[in-house]
Amino acid sequence: MYKALYRQYRPFTFDDVYGQETIVQTLRNSIKNKSYSHAYMFFGPRGTGKTSISKIFARSLNCLEPVDGNSCGKCKNCLNSYEKECVDIIEIDAASNNGVDEIRELKNKISLVPSELKYKVYIIDEVHMLSIGAFNALLKTLEEPPEHVIFILATTDPQKVPETIISRCQCFSFKRISTDKIASNLKKICDKEKIDIDDSVIDEISYSCDGGMRDALSSLDQLRSYSDSKITLDDYANVNGSLTNAELASFFSNIFNSEYSLVLNSIKKYNEQGKNLITILEKLMRFMRDKIVKFYTDNIPCEFDVLKIHKLVSLINEKLVEIKKSSNPVIYIEMILLEFMNDSNVNSQPVISNKVDSGVTNKPEIKPVGYDEKTLKPLKNKEIVDVEDNKKITTKEDVTSNYDASSSNENSNLNNPQLSVNKITNLDEIIKIRVHNTLAKANKQLLMKEISNIDIFNDYTFDSDIGYLACSILDSKIRAVSEDNIIISFEYDSIVKQNLAEIHKLNDVYNQITNSNKKIAIISDAYWDDIKNDYIKTIKSGGSYELEDEPAEIFIEEKNDDIISNNAVQIFGADIVEIK
Repeated sequence: MYKALYRQYRPFTFDDVYGQETIVQTLRNSIKNKSYSHAYMFFGPRGTGKTSISKIFARSLNCLEPVDGNSCGKCKNCLNSYEKECVDIIEIDAASNNGVDEIRELKNKISLVPSELKYKVYIIDEVHMLSIGAFNALLKTLEEPPEHVIFILATTDPQKVPETIISRCQCFSFKRISTDKIASNLKKICDKEKIDIDDSVIDEISYSCDGGMRDALSSLDQLRSYSDSKITLDDYANVNGSLTNAELASFFSNIFNSEYSLVLNSIKKYNEQGKNLITILEKLMRFMRDKIVKFYTDNIPCEFDVLKIHKLVSLINEKLVEIKKSSNPVIYIEMILLEFMNDSNVNSQPVISNKVDSGVTNKPEIKPVGYDEKTLKPLKNKEIVDVEDNKKITTKEDVTSNYDASSSNENSNLNNPQLSVNKITNLDEIIKIRVHNTLAKANKQLLMKEISNIDIFNDYTFDSDIGYLACSILDSKIRAVSEDNIIISFEYDSIVKQNLAEIHKLNDVYNQITNSNKKIAIISDAYWDDIKNDYIKTIKSGGSYELEDEPAEIFIEEKNDDIISNNAVQIFGADIVEIK
């Protein structure tokens, strides 16, 4: 009977495991030293080896004569543990056995001594699926099990597991396997199975499987069944609903040449062929990213404006979550690309927006600071200098004039106080995601750099337009910084609310003065203390923070309820009244 590749090449010993060296070394040492914990928790992305290592560890700790932490494979216990009918290594699927009754039945059986092995090992997969009642029933047993019992809990979602359970386990965080290691393993398997395949296909599988070896092997298995000859990139594109390299290059060129009809017809054709439009967008982003990287690192010229390519990558990345949630993703994708092509025709100069979408239409765009306009490459000097005039590009006047232009649409509402204004209804959720993503990629060197540069805002405190924003930034405390985000805090909640009400203006001024492109998360000092403690606990327990998609801003219109202003306009007319 045919066995799938991911089952056939499932790791059998610790030597067969890819990409989890730290965890393997720790478990091996515990077997060598015979220092076992009564409960373990393995968590991490799917297909990274949690269940496989659980089985290997269960067999190895029961081995009578382990070799370098591995089971010998020859003793009586090893031979028994390799059998599917082994009654002392019990696998439980928590997704289908998640009730209180199942856990109580498990507790009744725990007191029984092992039939054949030294230890009775319970492997509970997807443990986060257990109900609260089931967790409570397991709690005491997990804390003080009999000496002959060891628990191994595995999950892809540790956030759903109660802290009381996690604190009673020795935790191991499984990381995504690198593309190089996945590619290396796939090549070995292809050689062994005599699968004729292009190296470019192996690279594509390694990249698209998101660090999961099981997904990579499943994809390879599917391609082997599809193709009777050598497996090519065209085969991969057909099987996975993606585009070939030629189709992708043509689609890319049509977008940047503003070929409206060709782009729309292509999207229609891909949809009718049953291709995955989300996969196509993700592959297009990677295609454009490679062009940008080659332009800057290898000096390979690009046929289109690099900054416009950068802008499209950012636009697709920003809208991807909304597209996935959309009831009609085809129309959504069409509108996004049409808007981009239209903007590209209107703006002849290379520009890139530093503003976070504030719901204001016709928002101005700001030329990026620090680029050579002829080569479009970043200038390398510490002080960014104009090549011809030898003057600083970023000056106080530049920032102030940019701010005036970017806020002109917002200030226009003052001419008529009855106009509706936009309020972000999901701002709390956005701030929480930004805080989480900052901590996920926090960098101490970046933090020290931002703190050392904060004094630059003193030059703007007396400016009539942005002085109050510069003062707010100086009054804040910079807590954490990543490449894309920054957390600042204020002592009082009232100050936090005031600054959140003008978060777009504050964000724009910060980025323009510091010549950066970060998203700011504004929180209170008390909230920072809470999330810092949670972060420290998570890291100490072996956990990690994964990046999350920031939701799009949701706006609600609110009328200006200034009674005095409204009455004045009604009495004297909007042409006469000037609101200050």
